[in-house]
Amino acid sequence: MGVAISDYNLANAVAREGHLGVVSGTGIQLVLIARLTDGDPGGHVRRALAAFPDQEVAMSIIDKYYVEGGKAPEEPYKRPTMWSMNPPHHLLAETVVANFVEVWLAKEGHDNPIGINLLEKVQMPNMASLYGAMLAGVDVVIIGAGIPIQIPGILDKLAKHEDVFYRLDVIGAEEDEDFRLHFRPQEVFPQFPEQLGDLHRPLFFPIISSNVLALALQKRSTGKINGFVIELPSAGGHNAPPRGKMELNEKGEPIYTDKDKVNLEKIRKMGLPFWLAGGYGTPEKLQEALDAGAQGIQVGTAFAYCNESGMEQTARQRVIDKVLKEEAEVLTSSRVSPTGFPFKVVNLEGTLADDEIYEARPRICDIGFLRTPYRNAKGGVGFRCTAEPVDTFLKKGGKLEDTVGRTCLCNALGSAAKMPQMQRYGYLEPLIITSGDDLVFLKRYMKPGERSYSAREVLEYLQMGVVEPAGD
Repeated sequence: MGVAISDYNLANAVAREGHLGVVSGTGIQLVLIARLTDGDPGGHVRRALAAFPDQEVAMSIIDKYYVEGGKAPEEPYKRPTMWSMNPPHHLLAETVVANFVEVWLAKEGHDNPIGINLLEKVQMPNMASLYGAMLAGVDVVIIGAGIPIQIPGILDKLAKHEDVFYRLDVIGAEEDEDFRLHFRPQEVFPQFPEQLGDLHRPLFFPIISSNVLALALQKRSTGKINGFVIELPSAGGHNAPPRGKMELNEKGEPIYTDKDKVNLEKIRKMGLPFWLAGGYGTPEKLQEALDAGAQGIQVGTAFAYCNESGMEQTARQRVIDKVLKEEAEVLTSSRVSPTGFPFKVVNLEGTLADDEIYEARPRICDIGFLRTPYRNAKGGVGFRCTAEPVDTFLKKGGKLEDTVGRTCLCNALGSAAKMPQMQRYGYLEPLIITSGDDLVFLKRYMKPGERSYSAREVLEYLQMGVVEPAGD
């Protein structure tokens, strides 16, 4: 969920109740840096760093970023180097370590499985992210926002500390051109194969939204797929675009039709386990999923607002209060995300969903996770983002119409996770909040008169009266 909303604390809480806790690996090196710069309250990051197999690298990260007592509010966070076709050694190492830390903390104190969620649309950090998560013993990898056919083979090789590559989706590439980003684990950590031996190869569950995608993944993936998460367009965050021609309703939201429905019987016949997501946060929907042959459900929105969530507390409470007043609204925007995918946005005053706040924000691109690779005039790879300064985007061959309404989700989601960047001239990055359509029903997880709830209360509610179907 977003950047550090489903953080180690939430995933750990869910796992301790006997379910799969999932951490978000998106932008996690930003999160590591921010936690250390904020003084690492409780010492959790440093405790995890003490368990990293290369203590020289771990200590170098502490020396570089840790601030005793935390930085002053007016001081900016340091930003990691932007990704390129030849990422520097330190960026690879920091990405590996950051994912290790998140998964290690999520697994601390119990023996239940932990998963990590990544985005296919954020391709460049993924190999180092997966390696770091695997060093910490991650059990499940979940990837959506694209067609992650390369991931299974990468997992197989990383388990043996072998070199891997990612074939990048490059706009304007010729048919015979093949642009690859390489990751060589033994160049970054040469001692690990002998020191650690083979790593556990986690299960891989791609997120799908259609039967066509499920079949394509099963046929074309570079290794074994272990199951599917089937996500409906009512889920939060990025949604798959509607199949066929994009049409919008009066609010500017994409219109989904029967073409976008998934035939669960066909999925079931593929013989792989599956979980249903998007609007399944009730006991009735859980029972419906089980009766349809699913192993269970994936729930995001309910946990995003629980006490253990990584969301900024004031914004979280403001949203909950709007829900209790029956004033909450979620818009599926076709314009907000630089990826071009539909993206769910909570209509909350004082955030980037507010037109006045959006227009006042200078267009800054200083993180770059959602930049798109494109073939430049020299035949190499350049990077551009529809949310970067318009003149910069146009100079890179972008189209003006593609910039309209685009939002810097890298900064905005970081702000939502309690890491707002102080930009030059004293400008503090505003936040944006994403949620599924289920947001308006949050009160079902709360006791009468309460304005908050725990992850345990969500789980207890979801399982009320649910009966496991008899085997076939």
